[in-house]
Amino acid sequence: MDHQEIIKTMPVRRLVMLGFLGLGAALLLVMAGAWLFLGAGAHAVGVAVMILLTAFFWVVVDRQLAARAFDKNNLPARPEYTQFDLYDHPKHLEELGGRTLKSLTYVVFDTETTGLGPSQGDEIISIAGVRIVDGDIKAGEAFSRLVNPGRDIPKASIRFHGISEDMVKGEAGIADILPDFKDFVGEAVLVAHNAAFDMKFLKLKEQATGIVFDNLVLDSLLLSVFLEAESYNHNLDAIAERLGVAVEGRHTALGDSLVTANVFLRMLDMLEARGIRTLGQAIAASMSISHVRKMQKQF
Repeated sequence: MDHQEIIKTMPVRRLVMLGFLGLGAALLLVMAGAWLFLGAGAHAVGVAVMILLTAFFWVVVDRQLAARAFDKNNLPARPEYTQFDLYDHPKHLEELGGRTLKSLTYVVFDTETTGLGPSQGDEIISIAGVRIVDGDIKAGEAFSRLVNPGRDIPKASIRFHGISEDMVKGEAGIADILPDFKDFVGEAVLVAHNAAFDMKFLKLKEQATGIVFDNLVLDSLLLSVFLEAESYNHNLDAIAERLGVAVEGRHTALGDSLVTANVFLRMLDMLEARGIRTLGQAIAASMSISHVRKMQKQF
């Protein structure tokens, strides 16, 4: 990993800390120069004042950043498992199961919703996806649309994704947008983090829209559990940090799609190192995470 990549993946609080340390070092050099001209007494006073000021501003800024991180981490999160079995209908498994993972075309997608209950009337308010072809993320060809849910958006959800009712007021409904998304996906393999959640929303719209997503699906959550069973945290932020993936635009459909796509590409190398080279093997590995899939039933 080069220096620029290290900086991109470093937490903001750590960057701020390093910035203040650098500032402190620079001030000490200035004070050392002042000592040569003003004497030891003035130098000591100056050093003390600068250290106190640096420490004060460091504490203030760090507390603000910590408060923002705490606030974000305590926003209501989507459930990690939803009652929807990704592998009930492997329509294309015989055709594609033997293909190597790195030879396939994928669409990595994400949704933002009015809430966490797809079966209780919650609706999609944003859907986005990015295509992976030959191991390359085609970010310039991304699909990203806001969706008018036809209902109110709770304030707790707005606080999470930042999408207000005014932002979706003039947008098309899901029945008009899903055909476009279906065309974008084509026959690609779908990839999502906690894919059961997003797929449940799509499944519930089949009867009303006639749009059926019968593509094969890979879930980066299940793959993470398979690859790093010793890790207790498999949310997208934690996985991205472990794999050195920069997180930008979090809690937006397009931002999360891009983060998941980068995570997924790193996972392909990890799967290959474990002897998982084909789509069929990856699906089998996902299905082997029985304790995770059983937890789906509680929702």
